[in-house]
Amino acid sequence: MTEQRHSALGLHPIEFSADEGAGALLKRRQIVRRTQLAALLVLLLLGAGAVRTLISRSASARALDATTQEQSRQYVKTTQARRGAAGPTLTLPGTLQGFVQSPIAARASGYLKRWTRDIGARVEKGELLAEIETPEIDQQLNQAVAAREQAAASFELARSTLLRWEGLRQKDVVSQQDLDERRSSMTQWQANLAAVEANVGRLRQLEGFKRVVAPFAGVITRRNVDVGDLIDSSRLLFTLSQTDPLRVYVSVPQAYAQRVRTGQQVVVTQAELSGRRFLGTLARTAASIDSATRTMQLEVALPNPDGSLMPGSYVSVALPLQASKSLLAPTNTLLFRPEGTMVALVDAQGRVTLRRVGVGRNYGTDFEVLEGIGEGERIVLNPPDWLASGQTVAVSPGKDGL
Repeated sequence: MTEQRHSALGLHPIEFSADEGAGALLKRRQIVRRTQLAALLVLLLLGAGAVRTLISRSASARALDATTQEQSRQYVKTTQARRGAAGPTLTLPGTLQGFVQSPIAARASGYLKRWTRDIGARVEKGELLAEIETPEIDQQLNQAVAAREQAAASFELARSTLLRWEGLRQKDVVSQQDLDERRSSMTQWQANLAAVEANVGRLRQLEGFKRVVAPFAGVITRRNVDVGDLIDSSRLLFTLSQTDPLRVYVSVPQAYAQRVRTGQQVVVTQAELSGRRFLGTLARTAASIDSATRTMQLEVALPNPDGSLMPGSYVSVALPLQASKSLLAPTNTLLFRPEGTMVALVDAQGRVTLRRVGVGRNYGTDFEVLEGIGEGERIVLNPPDWLASGQTVAVSPGKDGL
């Protein structure tokens, strides 16, 4: 722009000296350089932010993919079939009975004179329980004694007569026929005397049954008569039970009959005696199966020194069974499909195979494996319904995972 133009516009150029022009030019260059550096720094910061954003997004994407893959994997817990170290325990109901339990009846007929022991009384062997009045037996005994004396007198007469006839026969005064008749008569009276004496002995034994005594030591659990009652041979007077030891009879199903042995220990519990366990011994078995119930009867001998257990009580008998030689597997590994009862097996690569399994005895938490599972094979615990052969799963580590 010319000076005239500046004048027309009213602009007047600034006039610098030579030194002032050089300094102003240097300042401008410094400002430009600083501006360029600031712009470069801003560009670097923007680039670093962009790179950081890209790296963060890439890491997040990789983490998301890993999380998605992790969540999409199906984890299962596995176990293995094992051979039982000890057999299961079978709990059966039972009823306590006295080791010797006997109803006591009277052999002699008459009227009850008195009784000396009531229910709950502990008696010793031979102790008097009751007395019976037997007037008819008394009269029969008296009559039998008189008949014995009569027979004895007749026998003595026949014997003395025979002695005299034997003397006469030696003198040939009587015939041999007469002597034989006298000898036969003496033999007959001798037999009659023996029969009468036997009858007297029978009646004396009946007289002895007037006193009813305890045949063994025990507890009287029942008294069925009172003073004045008419007593005959069919009338039960008392029930006597021996309470130490006791017997327990239980019936074992046929499936377990081969796995019990005499002499093994059992545990008896009673609900009313909570917290107490009584140890008994399997004394004997019936060694046969009842065709009606398909069970075998067992007898358990149970000591009862303090009398805590009472005959007739309902108890539970825990019977340990011998260990089975077959494999055992948890029941929560079973799958019930239309094809049958199956289990899910997992190989080393995590592939699932469904296989039919033969189920034997069921012990509650475990079952007996008849076929389909071998030792060392991994079985899925609590398999889901959607599980199918060919799927890939991951084995979850832990107590149940292998």
